[in-house]
Amino acid sequence: MQRYSGFGLVKHALSHHEHWQKVWRSPEPKKEYDVIIVGGGGHGLATAYYLAKEHGITNIAVIEKGWLGGGNTARNTTIVRSNYLWDESAALYEHSMKLWEGLSQDLNYNVMFSQRGVLNLGHTLQDMRDIQRRVNANRLQGIDGEVLDAQQVQDLVPAMDCSASTRYPVLGASWQPRGGVARHDAVAWGFARGADSLGVDLIQQTEVTGFRKQDGAIVGVETSRGFIGAKRVGVVTAGNSGVMAEKAGFRLPLESHPLQALVSEPLKPILDTVVMSNHVHGYVSQSDKGDLVIGAGIDGYVGYGQRGSYPTIEHTVQAIIELFPIFSRVRMNRQWGGIVDTCPDACPIISKTPVKGLFFNCGWGTGGFKATPGSGNIFAWTLAKGRAHPLAEPFAYDRFNSGKLIDEHGAAGVAH
Repeated sequence: MQRYSGFGLVKHALSHHEHWQKVWRSPEPKKEYDVIIVGGGGHGLATAYYLAKEHGITNIAVIEKGWLGGGNTARNTTIVRSNYLWDESAALYEHSMKLWEGLSQDLNYNVMFSQRGVLNLGHTLQDMRDIQRRVNANRLQGIDGEVLDAQQVQDLVPAMDCSASTRYPVLGASWQPRGGVARHDAVAWGFARGADSLGVDLIQQTEVTGFRKQDGAIVGVETSRGFIGAKRVGVVTAGNSGVMAEKAGFRLPLESHPLQALVSEPLKPILDTVVMSNHVHGYVSQSDKGDLVIGAGIDGYVGYGQRGSYPTIEHTVQAIIELFPIFSRVRMNRQWGGIVDTCPDACPIISKTPVKGLFFNCGWGTGGFKATPGSGNIFAWTLAKGRAHPLAEPFAYDRFNSGKLIDEHGAAGVAH
């Protein structure tokens, strides 16, 4: 990593960015690539990075209709955890967690991954039974986890009201010490810089408008800048995956919903872990800037609006204030909505499709950010080999025909 002396820092501070080297290039699209990745968010950029780094495929284009990391990557609450219930999904998220733990070193870029721990609260006896089941399953899978009682939760988070008289009594929680948060923008920028340095073309402000097929196989994509050829295409477009599948001539079992979040004005440090409550549809952590980052459940309706609705935000804020009365006078700074695509079993699709050479990585619901490095890593393997990575095999597109579903509604989070 490049180091600067005190004089060097002053020199660069006064340069007004005029002579700073660009973090990545802005190339003109080639006529043809070995692989095209549709979607320049965290998952798409990670896929391109691992394709180049681990599989030696560098003739790649990442095509993004807006700017890199400008979709759901920039519109989430940055929680990272791997404490899922079933073996298949737990293995997938734990693979991602292990990559998170060395990601800054691998990318030579500080993604600000903070393993401050994640609490999942239990408010009812059934919540606690589910928590005990999941923690025991995690331990069998080699994933860290503990069951805490109400007093242990209170000791860990003194600002939270764990008394018996509160509206949502805290009976206990699951605790994953290795969980935490990361800086969403830094993750996208780190993967983008890494991919670009390995020769990947990052093409922004270019919309994919269709897919060109020949004899049932993909031959390229139609874009707002013309046709670009490729015999292997991976689509990683988060909430718009259903739309992209329709353009390719098939349907995915997805629903896209707005997902809302908000941040408060900055505060002095008061919350040094992540607190989640599936029961009341709310979760909160504190950013390095001091903002309280608060997430809600998905809106009940389907849609593609990247904006919030007051009833959802009001419900979430009410729940957070019941848990943290000390936050009642804190002012909201801004709020936003992202678009999440959800599958019937609350698990993703990482799979080939009915079109030969066309692969989709979608349906992550609210679990997308935490899976970023793992998703990119196994999707890159899948694209390079032309068949599913072993960790991706359970998440095939055809599981909705075979009935081999992986029901993660209980552990997937507040939004399913």
